[in-house]
Amino acid sequence: MLAQIVLFDGFDPLDVIAPFEVLSAGAAAVGGRLEVRLVGIDAPGPVTSGTGGLQLTATHVLAPTEPGFVIVPGAAGPVSADPDVVDTIPVLLARVGETGLPGKVRQAFSAPDTVVATVCGGSLALAMAGLLEGRHAVTHHLGNDVLEATGTHVVHARVVDDGDLVSAGGVTSGLELALHLLDRQFGPQVAHAVEELFEHERRGTVWRPIGSQPLPA
Repeated sequence: MLAQIVLFDGFDPLDVIAPFEVLSAGAAAVGGRLEVRLVGIDAPGPVTSGTGGLQLTATHVLAPTEPGFVIVPGAAGPVSADPDVVDTIPVLLARVGETGLPGKVRQAFSAPDTVVATVCGGSLALAMAGLLEGRHAVTHHLGNDVLEATGTHVVHARVVDDGDLVSAGGVTSGLELALHLLDRQFGPQVAHAVEELFEHERRGTVWRPIGSQPLPA
């Protein structure tokens, strides 16, 4: 199976690198049953992030119906009220909707063995493209009000597992997202081994729409 991490112009590097490292370690732990790729939306090649001009190389093109995970990062860039600064994070995320990614994510949602996962503003990019209405998700705390305005049910949790959609909050939550995906697919022993390797303990409870609902406080 594949873990495909999508690169687009202005992506946040940590949103990409944290899941990439965790899932790569998980792939080694399961004997290569998982392949981790950095993918372009329409073509392979270098893609420039929103942080300091850092570039990463997409080695493949996104194959949305392949079994596994399609992981969409958030964006990085200047946060300014200055109208002359156009590459703000909301603008970068909105531009994702003008690419071929929304169509490919729709294909991923329709594939029986594919899970769409997002880190930080990745869920907001998909929501603004009209893909998450009625779903449970989370984004960076600064964007949750916008996420809610798209018709998404915002859950204030570190990781939200809504079946074929798994989302994570702020930037470093990409670690928790990837560990949860390993746990979900390969079990807790694999996830725990990767936690020990990176000396990282997962934060928070993974929210899922199952079980008893708590009574009002």
